[in-house]
Amino acid sequence: MAIEQGIWKLADSAGEPPRKLRPAGLADEGLLEEQIMQDVAILNRDWLLIGRQVRTAFDKLVDLLAIDANGTVIIIELKRDKTPRDVVAQAIDYASWVVTLADYQLIDIYQAFAERFGRPHATLGEAFEAKFGILLDSVTLNESHQLVVVATRLDASSERIITNLNEHAQLSINAMFFAAFEDGGNRYLSRAWMIDPDEPSQPVARKAKKEPWNGEFYTSFGDDRPWELARRYGFIAGGGAAWYSKTLAMLSEGDRAGSIFPKPAMWASVRYSANAAVRMNTALPSRKATRACWS
Repeated sequence: MAIEQGIWKLADSAGEPPRKLRPAGLADEGLLEEQIMQDVAILNRDWLLIGRQVRTAFDKLVDLLAIDANGTVIIIELKRDKTPRDVVAQAIDYASWVVTLADYQLIDIYQAFAERFGRPHATLGEAFEAKFGILLDSVTLNESHQLVVVATRLDASSERIITNLNEHAQLSINAMFFAAFEDGGNRYLSRAWMIDPDEPSQPVARKAKKEPWNGEFYTSFGDDRPWELARRYGFIAGGGAAWYSKTLAMLSEGDRAGSIFPKPAMWASVRYSANAAVRMNTALPSRKATRACWS
């Protein structure tokens, strides 16, 4: 069912009728994206933007990414010049990529976003605490997801698809409609949700349950942290953000710590631990595939 929006200016006296403002149209949805960047409360005051034009693993661009206080990731896709069905399908496609993202990847996405667009907080941890008043470490990131299609209108078929996905599939998807109005040279923006966000929520898309942690750690080495130096001086390290370095404090003497780099995996036994770097015994190649995660 099509959603119609309108704004009326109240009369100065009880004897005068209200006056409906003239629709102005939204010729450029890029302007709407810019306004959302200035104040995400246009969409939802309880969201924190973490990415804009985020490139996926299959070389597509997600318009906007956000998270809420529970660590839920919100995929926001503007209709722009896409057909209604295309924008819905695209949002679902992007969700298949977002569901695979690890914590550190979301942290990196925010860091690139903050640097590119001059956000007031340099790290996701700082932005999260400033927005919600709690530590990022206190929530589970990316355990669930929401999809939001932003448009001026959708056709009846797309609305039926969104309704069906909410009611019968394990997917939380909604649409937000915007309309612009003009009065005396001033422009106004109105919004309306397709599905009331205050209604009891439908099941949301969730990541597959993680396997129990095997007790092993791993680190990554690359150009900025050469493996040859690590072998020469006997260390592994974590840096770039507190999330990385704090994990090293969990290491104890005797723990196994693996390293991933563009060569066969190496495993070593921790000799003693420090705050941001860990001393290890001589590393030996491992013939088995290496797949582990920080715990």
